Amino acid sequence: MLSEIFYYKEGQWKNIEQNQIPKQDIQIIICFASRGLLESNEIYAQLKKEFKKTKIITCSTAGEINGKTIDENSAVAIALKFEKTKIDVAIGNIEQAKTSFNLGKMTTEKLNQKNLKYVLVLSDGNLINGDELIDGIQSVLSPEVVVTGGMAGDGNNFQKTLVGLDSNIKEGNLVMMALYGNNIKVGSGYKGGWDVFGPERIVTKSEGNVLFEIDNESALELYKKYLGKYANELPSSALLFPISIKSENTDEFIVRTILSIDEQSKSMRFAGNIPQGAVVRFMKSNFDRLIDAAGEASEVSLANLGKHIKPEVAFIVSCVGRKLVLSNRAEEEIEAAFDHISNDVNAIGFFSYGEIARQYEQKNSRLHNQTISVTTLSEL
Repeated sequence: MLSEIFYYKEGQWKNIEQNQIPKQDIQIIICFASRGLLESNEIYAQLKKEFKKTKIITCSTAGEINGKTIDENSAVAIALKFEKTKIDVAIGNIEQAKTSFNLGKMTTEKLNQKNLKYVLVLSDGNLINGDELIDGIQSVLSPEVVVTGGMAGDGNNFQKTLVGLDSNIKEGNLVMMALYGNNIKVGSGYKGGWDVFGPERIVTKSEGNVLFEIDNESALELYKKYLGKYANELPSSALLFPISIKSENTDEFIVRTILSIDEQSKSMRFAGNIPQGAVVRFMKSNFDRLIDAAGEASEVSLANLGKHIKPEVAFIVSCVGRKLVLSNRAEEEIEAAFDHISNDVNAIGFFSYGEIARQYEQKNSRLHNQTISVTTLSEL
């Protein structure tokens, strides 16, 4: 596998002319950029002018990751050429699919399933329910297929997100990149690092990703009680205090972020589903544990990649909530990830509204919030 990283600065893409891969050989470009830059179409137009026959995937972000550097209102892209691995892409939109489950199922069915090893998923982060999307994707795929990726972001605005394949860049899109064959090796790892506090409680009323009652009490009023002075800063302060949930059919706790609150119905809307009967606990930030978690995610990803296999490319997806909590220490999180990834590995990523990842001991990928995920790729 060959790869090169480009970055957008002062109105134009940099490093393209120094690229070591012949332009005609590049099979795909994956670009993470601010929503404003994607809406202007300039970054896509410049890339397409340089790489006329190359498929270009775009995804809006809440911040861009270029190696150990974090940027905002910028763009970063990775160009890939595989030597022995077949590549395919697919796109769908929520308007045609009607439901997030159908969108995941229908888009995945566009991919050839034979010898499929890995799927990178980039999804609208506002109009699509990530839990239902993943369920739809995995209703088609074999459990052996690794699925990672993330939900697009829109800075701290939470207004609209964009995902695209070539010139089709708009809201509601889902784009997949599929890799085939036994030569491609994939590692996946994720970690949270949040501290839990308070007792375990039971969800007694919810609908999809909207939570109404915990232990037969108003979920919003109970949450405000735990937040104390931070309750006056809702919904933005909710990023500092996510909720962990454990469904009845699993022992695994996953983290969920609050996207909005409704004072009239006393409810909270989350980035993923909150099933009735689930066990929930409140969480709070611990800076050092959040940063350490990034290194642990990389360590798990490399272990899953395979013993003595050196990563060639890494995708890092971290939650916007972590970025806001860590503030000027956010780059420490990315640096911690590189404690295990070699500095010569081409790594890019973005801050998201949801992370898609799994550990290899798990059968399926899940939607996560407030985590950092690391995907490592190598071609043998």
